[in-house]
Amino acid sequence: MSEAAVIPRRLTDSPSSSQGCILIIDDEAEIRESLQTLLEFEGYDVEVAANGQQGFSKLGERPFDLVLLDLALPDRNGIEILPEIRSLDSQISVIMITAYGTVEDAVRAMQSGAVNFLQKPWDNEKLLADVRAAVGRRRAEEENIQLKRALKQRYNFEHIVGKSEPMLKIFDLVAQVAPSRSTVLLQGESGTGKELIAKALHLNSPRRDRPFVPVNTGSMPPDLLESTLFGHLKGAFTSAIASKKGLFEIADRGTLFLDEIGAMGLDTQSKILRVLQDRKFMHLGGVHEIQVDVRIIAATNVDLRQLVREGKFREDLFYRLNVITIDLPPLRQRKEDIPLLAEFFLRKYSEENQRQGRRITPEGLRPLLNYAWPGNVRELENVVERAVVLSSGPDIGPELLPDHIVGRGTPLPLIESRADASLFDVMEDCERHIIMDMLEKCGWNQTEAAERFHIPLSTLNQKIKRLNIEIKKKTRDQL
Repeated sequence: MSEAAVIPRRLTDSPSSSQGCILIIDDEAEIRESLQTLLEFEGYDVEVAANGQQGFSKLGERPFDLVLLDLALPDRNGIEILPEIRSLDSQISVIMITAYGTVEDAVRAMQSGAVNFLQKPWDNEKLLADVRAAVGRRRAEEENIQLKRALKQRYNFEHIVGKSEPMLKIFDLVAQVAPSRSTVLLQGESGTGKELIAKALHLNSPRRDRPFVPVNTGSMPPDLLESTLFGHLKGAFTSAIASKKGLFEIADRGTLFLDEIGAMGLDTQSKILRVLQDRKFMHLGGVHEIQVDVRIIAATNVDLRQLVREGKFREDLFYRLNVITIDLPPLRQRKEDIPLLAEFFLRKYSEENQRQGRRITPEGLRPLLNYAWPGNVRELENVVERAVVLSSGPDIGPELLPDHIVGRGTPLPLIESRADASLFDVMEDCERHIIMDMLEKCGWNQTEAAERFHIPLSTLNQKIKRLNIEIKKKTRDQL
């Protein structure tokens, strides 16, 4: 069956907007027309070129997600052109197509950066599956790059990854709060990244060139904690064989980050309160007051209001700390950030362990999306690091994940399990399932669903439109 003579059956519903931009470089007019018809029928924006020179001219005019490149062109060999295309855009996907390819050609093409190598005549469904995967990979990579670029331009958030609505609100709040002198209280479960947010507040403040000093106040006995915070003079207690500065002095004109402040004893709390009020303290064993200019950022994974009610935390200190509160959501409430976080940790630990080229397969991503993550981002980081260390090849699949993560997740019925599904496909299918599940629980009341997702109604409506979710016309009252 000739690939140039067949108009394909429809594989997907007609999209309302372009699925991606594709450039076809082939010297045969029949092949160009056949591919263009096939791909435009699937919703892609397609341009064509008859030779390498025309192809480079098109590439200079606009960005493309994918290039379908013929091996034998009248002016240049496709494998010679491929590295030059990649030099114009290192993220662009290229699929080589030829009628006379050999194994050696395929190897050379892949080594030069092609994502696939197809022979004529092709199977339409196989070609479309490869195109979807290549465009999805390109768009996921571009989305990640643009997000990091935007965050780096807006804020100095080098190690904080997130595109979800809750995280974007936190980024904006940090940008507003950072330049001030105000005390900040960070609330969130363990592993949600409170210290990273504290560092971001410091790095985006006028104190960025002065010390950022973190201390876990819940991990020390009271005497050691007070000595660590305020310093001591020689002979102040039995083991004080020399005088020592405290962290308040070390952090002068900088930022002191008090983690797990809910575990701090009442006596130490009263001394912290005095520093916040008067910006003065004394060394243990000392009689002279020391003036400091320190910004306090405190963090807790427990409910301080409840501790106040129980008499375990000073009410006056709570109100001194609670000037500006930032609540960090658990990872289970921002699952759309999981692919970005997983990719971030994958690159980090691939480089650290000399295992470059690792990638998480769609099958490997599904359990990560389904798992509840009680340990939050820290637990995800540990899981990805473990998978990288245990991997013997480029693919990170479910077999490299801990049993409790693979076993606990329930399959998402609307996520396709075909082998050619791209990361972009899996992310969209998962998001579609989560939104439809919530709408079903809310009797298809979009306002209630948006409130339960903690996102604006306009954002939910945009997602419903983008994901082609059909709204059922029924409410709880009609059920």
